[in-house]
Amino acid sequence: MCRHLAYLGPPVSLRSLLFDPPYGLLRQSWAPRDMRGGGTINADGFGVGWYPGDGDPVRYRRAQPMWSDTTLPDLAGVTVAGAVLAAVRSATVGMPLHETAAAPFAEGRWLFSHNGVVRGWPDSLVPLAAGLPVRDLVTLEVPTDSALLWALVRHRLRAGAEPGDALAETVAAVSAAAPGSRLNLLLTDGATVAASVAGHALSVRRTPDSVLLASEPFDDDPGWRPVPDGRLVVATAGGLDTRELTVA
Repeated sequence: MCRHLAYLGPPVSLRSLLFDPPYGLLRQSWAPRDMRGGGTINADGFGVGWYPGDGDPVRYRRAQPMWSDTTLPDLAGVTVAGAVLAAVRSATVGMPLHETAAAPFAEGRWLFSHNGVVRGWPDSLVPLAAGLPVRDLVTLEVPTDSALLWALVRHRLRAGAEPGDALAETVAAVSAAAPGSRLNLLLTDGATVAASVAGHALSVRRTPDSVLLASEPFDDDPGWRPVPDGRLVVATAGGLDTRELTVA
């Protein structure tokens, strides 16, 4: 079922987000605390995307469990960024195990992650896929539900939709086509982060100059707040708004 997080705020090391917290993504890769029937571990790959400056984000993705990567801890210790999106993957049975299947997916300034599953895949999404440009379909990084969800969100972004609207419209369309799907989506351009809560958990921790959204709290800080199911969150380092989603 995967676990993901996004951070916006003053520059911090990747280690402080991924490795140092007692329940960080490293621990969640082998001992998540809230999978809600979506498997027991997240050992089918991981990815981290961060914004090193004013340019496009950098990604580091692997198909192996996070705990088995010997390079990432050193990289995370010396890499500092003010915007980060990271995820660990629990693959749906039958879907490929390759680093291209690990979030974050990317285009230009955008980073995207999906925590959940699309019911009835792939047949349930054939009608929605038919509305995408053929080039988008034949150039999907990998044949997974998450990659197609990214194509649907990206298509709306390219048409000028705001990030929150792109997620909300995608969740509404997919949940209608595939009822019962779990559609926790996470999207950022390094300045704004949008997240949907549809079938799984999300928590938020705010400070005066930062925001952190995560599938589950990575420490026992009392500032964490759960986001109710069926909500959309749009946040910047200085503010946060929520609204209802349309979920079938």
